[in-house]
Amino acid sequence: MGELILVRHGETSWSRTMKHTSWTDLPLTTVGEGQARAVAPLLAERRIALTLTSPLGRARRTAELAGLSPSFIDADLHEWDYGAYEGITTLEIHRERPDWDLWTQGVAEGPPEHPGETPQQVGERADRVLKTVDAALRDADLDGDGGDVVLVAHAHFLRVLTARRLGLPPSGGSLFRLDTGSVSRIGTEHGRPVVAAWNETPAVTA
Repeated sequence: MGELILVRHGETSWSRTMKHTSWTDLPLTTVGEGQARAVAPLLAERRIALTLTSPLGRARRTAELAGLSPSFIDADLHEWDYGAYEGITTLEIHRERPDWDLWTQGVAEGPPEHPGETPQQVGERADRVLKTVDAALRDADLDGDGGDVVLVAHAHFLRVLTARRLGLPPSGGSLFRLDTGSVSRIGTEHGRPVVAAWNETPAVTA
């Protein structure tokens, strides 16, 4: 069976300054576009059965620059809804809530259109994506050619998804750092999901 490949989008101005960014749809920086292009050689030799992207522009642009075409939008791949913490850094939050932890406590309630999500709600979205992934991997095997499934999305969501893939609760995502423009692979060993490669960040050339 093929592998599940995770690509975090390239740098934005808010990711560079460590601001929580969910629904604010910022473009990639020049560095971020270079990171996205640098992903292409890591995937060039792989047979890709399906590419799914977050609906947000920074993920779709990363997929495009990485040569991942065609790609299909899956709304469940959007980033954790940070509610009232959108655009705020962890350092700023800790000034008001020194013991705050995203992975166990979630976020403060935001406006009606973006109220925020609990870790469990993000985990439920991840589980839905994983059902799609498993179906695509099985179909690729049945076709006889096999192939990988690529997800192009966001750091915190992909970390939760990784935890769920490995049988951990959503809070287990705290164990998996993901940098911008990184590529990670989850495969299998003896029928169990395993991390095959993690947080590979290819060199960006001018």
